[in-house]
This record gives sequence, C-alpha cells and structure tokens, in this order.
Amino acid sequence: MTAKRALDLAVAAPMLVLAAPVLLVAMLAIRATSPGPAIFSQIRVGRGGAPFACHKLRTMRRETPSLPTHEAPASSVTTVGRTLRATKIDELPQLWNVLRGEMSLVGPRPCLPTQTELIERRRERGVLAALPGITGLAQIKGIDMSDPKLCAETDAAYLKAASTGLDLKILLGTFYRAQNVSP
Repeated sequence: MTAKRALDLAVAAPMLVLAAPVLLVAMLAIRATSPGPAIFSQIRVGRGGAPFACHKLRTMRRETPSLPTHEAPASSVTTVGRTLRATKIDELPQLWNVLRGEMSLVGPRPCLPTQTELIERRRERGVLAALPGITGLAQIKGIDMSDPKLCAETDAAYLKAASTGLDLKILLGTFYRAQNVSP
C-alpha cells in the first residue's frame, strides 16, 4: 500500500463516520426542499480514462441536464444546494469513492466523459494515470474545468510535485480557502 492510499484510508474512513450526522441532516434538507433523491451519482472519468460513478449530494434541481458545473445555469442550483456547495458538504459522499479506491482525497477533479478537450489535454500530460481527487491543486487555485488547458497544466504540475506534504497543504487549503498553495 502506498503512502497516498494509506492517507486516503486513514482520513476517509473516520471522516465518513464523523460526517454521517451531517450527511443525514443534509439529505433530509435536500428531500424536504426539492423532489428527487438526495444522493446524486454521475458517470465521471477516472484513472486511465475508465468511467466510474461519482457520488455527491444533489445540489441542483432534478431536471437539470448533465453538464459540467460551469455550464449549468445558476438558477438550477437549489437554495439548500448553494449552502452545501459553499461549505463543500456536497462532496462528502465521495469519501465512499475514496474507500472503494475509485478516487483519492487529493488529485485532479474527475470530469464528465463529454469534456473531451479536457480529457485529451490530461491524456497528453499523463494526468489520467492518477486517481481523481475530491479536491486538487486546480480547485484551491480557483481554476475550474472551463479552461481545459490551464486545468490540465495545473493537474500535471500537481502530479509532478505530488507528496504527502503537498496533499496535506491542499486538504487544508480546501477547508480554509487558501489559493497560495504551490507544488
């Protein structure tokens, strides 16, 4: 087992247990304020380009088309969804993906199979060799998938400098909104 996988398991397992009450309250709030399931599963691109079901708390209206977040209309985000996104609580179900070995705590964010330009740019830079992450360097730097070139370059820079220390900085940066973390 690698140090990265050990860190993933050491953090994800207790976090899932500790987050269970928060998840339950969030799920009840989602169900009470909008129709549809509380957990949203969407096919994303994983390691090696393999598809996997990525789990999140549903933050958009049920009828919203499957689009990258930056392309979805802002009006499709529910009131509860705005709070869940702002606090990153919507990402907590991905801890299950981490335990299953489909994701890591830190890595390139998984994209949709329809984001072909980003997938190709990641493939060119070797980024698809890594497990996708719940958070990553691009995210804490405020770079989203609307700029595939910059996103893939930042993901590649993360992989080149990857270490347990950098992962811890990115995790802390995610919680404390730090954008000055560099590889």
